Amino acid sequence: MLLKALRKSAGFIVICLDRLSRPTPILRTEEEQLKAQSAVEGLSLYQLNGCAFCTKTRRAIRKLNVQIDMRDIGKNKQFRQELENGGGRVKVPCLLIEKDDKVQWLYESDNIIQYLQEQVA
Repeated sequence: MLLKALRKSAGFIVICLDRLSRPTPILRTEEEQLKAQSAVEGLSLYQLNGCAFCTKTRRAIRKLNVQIDMRDIGKNKQFRQELENGGGRVKVPCLLIEKDDKVQWLYESDNIIQYLQEQVA
């Protein structure tokens, strides 16, 4: 019970620090923004609100200035089940990539951020 309280407190601190120091989104022309947004179509991020690695990934997404479907597995049990069934394990962050009738589950915040940067660049 103490461990759970500590985890929740740490998550709250991570959330507060993120909100106080959000990165500035990249500014693009309207045409460039449409191109960047279309590059991330079919992507969904499975995450937890208080997870430090998920926060790192969300901050990178904010900086890239694109909208990705966010699926919080702590608030929605269906998302948790989708992650377990599709990805094979319940570990966040995880990026679901659905492109060209193919499905890929990408774990690890650094790998997700690198993938997104390559797509949007």
